[in-house]
Order: sequence, then C-alpha cells, then structure tokens
Amino acid sequence: MSAWEWLSGILIISGAALAFTAAIGIVRFPDTLTRMHAATKPQVVGIVLILAGTGIDLRHDVNVWMLVLTGLFTIITAPVIAHLIGRTAYREQRHRDGLF
Repeated sequence: MSAWEWLSGILIISGAALAFTAAIGIVRFPDTLTRMHAATKPQVVGIVLILAGTGIDLRHDVNVWMLVLTGLFTIITAPVIAHLIGRTAYREQRHRDGLF
C-alpha cells in the first residue's frame, strides 16, 4: 500500500468516527440546542474528512470535483440550517423540552 492509500484510509476512518459520535450525541443529548451542536459541528467535519479521503483515493478521476462541490455545499449550508433550528427552538421556547 502506498502512502496515499494510508492517508486516504486514515481520513475516511476518522471522518466515520466523528460522524458516528455525532449520531450518538443526537440520540443521547437531552435538549434541542445540545443536539443541534452534535448535528452540525462533528457531523460536518466528519463528512469533509470522508470526502477528503475519498478524493485522495480518486485523485486521478473526474468525480473528484463532485466531491469538492459536495463538501462546499455542506460547509455553506450547515451553519444556516443550525441557525434556523436554534432560532426556531428559542422562539418556541422548546430548547429545554427535549424535542428536536
């Protein structure tokens, strides 16, 4: 195995671990605001790491640009979605009810 394959594997595994911990956080955290934190920060970083590892593995393929676009779209939309969820939960005063 080459160094590129090792780097790709490490990025994919670490991204999957972050996405898994985010999924556990969504299930285990008690209220909307803490669940929102678990749904945005580690999930987005995990997805970007998985896409980077896949991009390294497919570095000589045309589909790498689709991975770049997917990563950019995720990075751009995740803060907007988190803001809207947090604002809605705060306005409805459900942020401590455990509803998501």
